[in-house]
Amino acid sequence: MTPLPMTRSADRPFDPPRELCDGPPLARMTITDGKTGWVATSRSAVRAVLADARFSARYELMNLPAGMPPDGSTLPPASPGDLTGLDAPEHTRYRRLLTGQFTVRRMRQLTDRVEQIVAENLDAMRRKGPPVDLVSAFAKPVPTQTICELLGVPYEDREQFARNAVILVSNVDPTSAEAATATAEFGEYVGKLVQAKRAEPTDDLLSGLTTTDLDDTELATIAGVLLSAGLATTLHMITVGALAMTLTPGLADAMRDDAGNTVEELLRYMSIVPFTVRTALEDVTVDGELIKAGETVTLSLHAANRDPAVFDAPDSIRADRGKGGHVAFGHGIHQCLGQQLARVELGVAFRALATQFPTLRLAVPFESLPGIREGISFNPPELPVTW
Repeated sequence: MTPLPMTRSADRPFDPPRELCDGPPLARMTITDGKTGWVATSRSAVRAVLADARFSARYELMNLPAGMPPDGSTLPPASPGDLTGLDAPEHTRYRRLLTGQFTVRRMRQLTDRVEQIVAENLDAMRRKGPPVDLVSAFAKPVPTQTICELLGVPYEDREQFARNAVILVSNVDPTSAEAATATAEFGEYVGKLVQAKRAEPTDDLLSGLTTTDLDDTELATIAGVLLSAGLATTLHMITVGALAMTLTPGLADAMRDDAGNTVEELLRYMSIVPFTVRTALEDVTVDGELIKAGETVTLSLHAANRDPAVFDAPDSIRADRGKGGHVAFGHGIHQCLGQQLARVELGVAFRALATQFPTLRLAVPFESLPGIREGISFNPPELPVTW
């Protein structure tokens, strides 16, 4: 048994570690604290685990393949409102309340605002002139401003909110003074925002939730969950998707012609969330293997989205592949709640970028991009481009 592979090929940095794709669909794996668990790499095994209520998403039951407390203790339980680390019936309660806020009308309003946000940031990028860092000029502000719209952050507060939000989801040392300050300021602000929405509701998701039985602590936690889930992943996806358009012949044309299908293919190919984790609550057999109660299964979403049994030529970007089939947004009851909003943001952002900057290209050699060799997924903190 070996630990979870974390090394990618420098020649193909968008690919998952090769050992994941070449191994069996469900294999034994050592965990960083010395325990043993499993890694699932086929789409069938990943979907089977995510759809089975006998596997738990509770943090305190997990043994992660990386990032466990150094003293050997378990992770703390999810805070009230953090539905990502809860099972039914607690998860069901929060999920139902949140789903009720993602209405067709709100999605239509947010789509209009995303189009405005994208246009404004591309105009600013054009005025600044090349070269620019696409991450700071475009990939960060688009999802940050969209989250502000979703939560109803007042315009006068958005600059500070955005600054702290980006620090919290970026590759900043969590023990640094910068991270500590951002965490404290963000927590204090969200608490005040919840109280303001209770006193004077506006037309936004957070105000809508104040009419439910959720308390202030739960609402503040939900706001933080939506921020981390909706900002970090979309920021990352805009970055690597734009990079892929500069490197892949015909991809920008495909994005202009059919952004919907092309975004789905990029979601499959990039798999921004490389893995998730579940713990067996009882003995369960998956793909002929007995997973015992208490054992953790690491689900490689990236490898599952390159499953050759499901996807023809899985290591190639094929914009005409069609929608459906990938597990980039997960599967089962914990499937990404904001996936439709993410699709809107990505489709609008990529189509506009491909249309307005048809000659967009890297301003530095590809091999010199930061982070090209580190981590289980490629997430460059900067992307210098020109046109």
